[in-house]
Amino acid sequence: MSDIIQLLPDSVANQIAAGEVVQRPASAVKELLENALDAGADKIQLIVKDAGKALIQVIDNGCGMSVTDARMCFERHATSKVRKAEDLFAIRTMGFRGEAMASIAAIAQVEMKTKQHENEIGTLVQIEGSTVILQEPTASPNGTSIAVKNLFYNTPARRNFLKSNPTEMRYIIDEFQRVALAKPHIAFSLHHDGSEIYRLPAATIKQRIVHLFGNNYNERLIPVEEETTIINLKGYIGKPEFAKKTRGEQFFFVNDRFIKDSYLNHAINKAYQELLPEDNFPLYVLFIDIDPAKIDVNVHPTKTEIKYLDEKSIYAIIHSAVKRSLGRFNISPTLDFNQETAFSNMITPKSPEDIVPPSISFNPNFNPFGQSKAPSRDPAFLKQPTQQKEVAQHWGSLYEIANYQETAQATIELDEKAEDGFGSVNKQYMQVHNRYIVSQIKSGVMVIDQQAAHERILYERFLLHLEDRKGASQQSLFPQTVTLSPNDFELAKSLLEDIKSLGFEVREFGKNTLVIEGVPVDLGGANINETQLFEHLIEGFKNSQQELKLDKRDALARSMARNSAIRKGTALSQQEMNTLIEELFACKTPNFSLSGKPTIHTITLNEMAQKFDK
Repeated sequence: MSDIIQLLPDSVANQIAAGEVVQRPASAVKELLENALDAGADKIQLIVKDAGKALIQVIDNGCGMSVTDARMCFERHATSKVRKAEDLFAIRTMGFRGEAMASIAAIAQVEMKTKQHENEIGTLVQIEGSTVILQEPTASPNGTSIAVKNLFYNTPARRNFLKSNPTEMRYIIDEFQRVALAKPHIAFSLHHDGSEIYRLPAATIKQRIVHLFGNNYNERLIPVEEETTIINLKGYIGKPEFAKKTRGEQFFFVNDRFIKDSYLNHAINKAYQELLPEDNFPLYVLFIDIDPAKIDVNVHPTKTEIKYLDEKSIYAIIHSAVKRSLGRFNISPTLDFNQETAFSNMITPKSPEDIVPPSISFNPNFNPFGQSKAPSRDPAFLKQPTQQKEVAQHWGSLYEIANYQETAQATIELDEKAEDGFGSVNKQYMQVHNRYIVSQIKSGVMVIDQQAAHERILYERFLLHLEDRKGASQQSLFPQTVTLSPNDFELAKSLLEDIKSLGFEVREFGKNTLVIEGVPVDLGGANINETQLFEHLIEGFKNSQQELKLDKRDALARSMARNSAIRKGTALSQQEMNTLIEELFACKTPNFSLSGKPTIHTITLNEMAQKFDK
């Protein structure tokens, strides 16, 4: 039998390597930005077209390359950072594998111009699919400019797997933010299709966080700093009240390299354990400085995972430092160091005769056992958009119809006999702790979770609006502007048509800004903050897609329902409770909430009797 094992051609080997290193345009962005950092640049420009599919260009003012290095950098396993195996445990640079440029050149058309500062002329190299097309001297500024064009042009199957432009652009922004956070002392800029998304000057860590995520983050940050013999820790964590339902704004850097580590993430979540609900995640940007000999960065093709020599001690240090910072924030008094002392000197203590003791006023005719009518409330937030007439006065009579009893029986599953359905429902409802609605029925008591019920009602209503594109809108008296992070702005643009289907009137209004001119009429009677509602809508959409992997419209309907439903603790009038129960039983799936938990519980007379029988 003849020999069948042979070496792969370099072009094929590079394409295989590219499958691990370059998964999407954002992967190429990460590698090129890290190379620019390793070149010692203090100013880096990123230019993207068609979400990186047509062009990814990185321009830096680093050290540049010689003629020989300009050609060698595209060879596989060619690197300037490692000479021997021991060097792997002393790495301080971003790149070191020597696979990035070879992998990118294997699946794209690459043009590089580079010049060292001491040289008068630079070098131009053009490569297509690992094949050198041109190499010649050229006029070039100091540093390096690499343009990656038509990514995956020779692997169309992989290009077809790429997501939409807004989605791929969000991945690029994620990588840009990670690199920019790691090096706040370096100036960065990002342009997409001719529009400037970021222009970041050299700054401190806190300033860089604010520049990336918005001015409102200035008040959300708590500093963290800890120096030990094992690691040095510094950075910022978020105040508990600003936690979100997605993990997006969580960053760990080890020796300025962004890493993903669920174990260390648990240390932070544990520190917030008593301060946040289970489904909320805090902001953090933390930098760990550690001896490179005590970590192994060579465990993942994309260099986002690290092994530690003593991870338990690192866990304890991070947990303790975060806990201490949160404690200082919660108990420390606020001192105003900017107060003008001249005003303080003018304050003089009052004489005893000037002091007035506090008084208490009361109504002597108040009877706590008397019955008082609940104030009139506008139940518009529970009504259908087209509902103009008053709610039906005899809700219980709906269930006296013979052919409805079977539906009521299946909905509530109250009794085995259909005739025991809702024929004798008491029209008067009672609200317990402003959370549950209780009603007497023929065979016992029915208890409804008001928030879960309203979420179910709104979810099915919004889903219908998204399908028929007929969500009614109510114009706002004063249009509100909402400024989002570049990443959320790209997401909002991709959802704009569906958001309008829900009943929002929204349009673009400058850089990363939208103006809200109308809200869904379903929310017309509710006391809402349009800007806050829209921000929560985007945040909830991201959470639904991440956790449940839902399609876009379903995730949008869930987010809208959860953020606009009435909350536990909201007092309801008899009319509002009546409307809510009517609309709940008109739903396709009234029994269950959006999280799959029951909206309705029933307690039969037999069950209550058993509680009292000894």
